[in-house]
Amino acid sequence: KAMEDSMTAIIDEAGGQVMGSVRHPVNNADYSSFLLQAQASGAKVIGLANASGDTVNSLKQAGEFGIAEAGQKLAALIFYIQSARSVGPEMAQGLQFLTGYYWDRDDASREFAQRFAERMGGGMPSQAHAGIYSATLHYLRAAAAARSDSGKVVLDKMKEMPVDDFFAPGGTVRADGRLVKEMYLVEVKSPAESSGPWDYYKVLRTIPSQDAAQPLEQSACPFVKGN
Repeated sequence: KAMEDSMTAIIDEAGGQVMGSVRHPVNNADYSSFLLQAQASGAKVIGLANASGDTVNSLKQAGEFGIAEAGQKLAALIFYIQSARSVGPEMAQGLQFLTGYYWDRDDASREFAQRFAERMGGGMPSQAHAGIYSATLHYLRAAAAARSDSGKVVLDKMKEMPVDDFFAPGGTVRADGRLVKEMYLVEVKSPAESSGPWDYYKVLRTIPSQDAAQPLEQSACPFVKGN
């Protein structure tokens, strides 16, 4: 519901129109009626505001109905590379979404992915794996720089220091605690475009950090208001 509200506001601001919405139970098995309602709406884009297995099964069944082939674009609000592997390029091809990390984007992202794969049996890291690693590393660096393990002292140092690692090049932590970094609009490759296992995404566009994060003046965080 929160994601739907946020996306509706953004779509309205951009001059788009929400043609309708439908909600399904969590951990549902059959998405046919929900997908057919979305297809019948005439929307150019069907946005999936679900996650994990629900997104995987939604995409698989959308592929069975040939929704993308009929001309509607599929977009996910939350999606991880493990889900792309579960669905497979045949069913997921053309899906677009934002991600904070893709393992094959540049040398730094590939270097982290290689170390991760060696530890984890060959699987590539998702944006969640990379983000948690980056956050932990930034905390440890800040604690070392502050020579303290006091929560407030380290937090102040985390906001003072740039993040600037493989996950967040040029990234900073704002007054409200939000990490501000660039994001990437990606699309799942077709089977013909994919060169092998884990080669799933193509980066369509880099979203600058100032455009990717909620404006600070809209934050309800008490740190921003000086409380």
